[in-house]
Amino acid sequence: MQPYRDALTLMRIPFSVYLMPVFWFALSALQQVDVSRAIVVFLILHLLVYPASNGYNSYYDRDEGSIGGLKHPPKVNRELMHLVLAFDVLAVLFSIILSPLFAALVALYLLISKAYSYEGIRLKKYPVISTIVVTFFQGAFTFAMVQAGVGLKLQEVMQMPNAGFAIVSTLFLCGSYPLTQIYQHEEDSQRGDITISLLLGITGTYIFAAISLLLGTGMLLWLYYTTDQFQNIIIFLIATAPILYYFTNWAMAATRNNTLVNYDNTMHMNKISSVCISLAFITMLVFKAVYEL
Repeated sequence: MQPYRDALTLMRIPFSVYLMPVFWFALSALQQVDVSRAIVVFLILHLLVYPASNGYNSYYDRDEGSIGGLKHPPKVNRELMHLVLAFDVLAVLFSIILSPLFAALVALYLLISKAYSYEGIRLKKYPVISTIVVTFFQGAFTFAMVQAGVGLKLQEVMQMPNAGFAIVSTLFLCGSYPLTQIYQHEEDSQRGDITISLLLGITGTYIFAAISLLLGTGMLLWLYYTTDQFQNIIIFLIATAPILYYFTNWAMAATRNNTLVNYDNTMHMNKISSVCISLAFITMLVFKAVYEL
């Protein structure tokens, strides 16, 4: 049983929490939410889809140092691939219960996540392509996938301002994605993976992240303003103030002292941003539900 325990650890189910903001964002953009369907979508994504992607990535990376969510990961074993395939199958089967469209989107997401790590393709080696693919599929695509799961048709997802919100989610991912790579420059370069963070360097990564996050925030606030959702502007700015504070201080300190570019500070940044952004969109959902009573 120990090999399977190690394999399950490498699937990093708790790390899926960091991807929650897109789920809450997608729901907050809807006028009405089918709660039961939303719960099922949440469980499929965070307990099956994301862990399967994490496990597959670990299987081919075989990291010896810290990885997202695990400071001291166990060694990769063949049992990890058994769990990955089982989670893939379960994710698609449960998704079919909700809708064929949602199942198709989940299947496509799983395939793309494998192309990111699979040694025969390994998009991870190409900094620009991998950044575009990851930020699109973990951002706008997942945004659409969540809404399809709760019952929207594809044409409804593609309408404005909803499509604009989907673009915002990709801009946010574009800001956070390079930060998850910033402490792994040495190990990535040894493997031959030229990540976007390695290409940009430490200072460049912080600047790139700041520009992407500012663009995403600016577009989000503009969409809220043009759709008369003024309360959401206030909620978002208050809830995300801690992110701005921590990011600014960490970036300024790290550019002077590279030892601060480490696993602990990166994970702390991820935790703060995930919790604060999720809290913002959950608060918007609560306000909307209370207003409708």
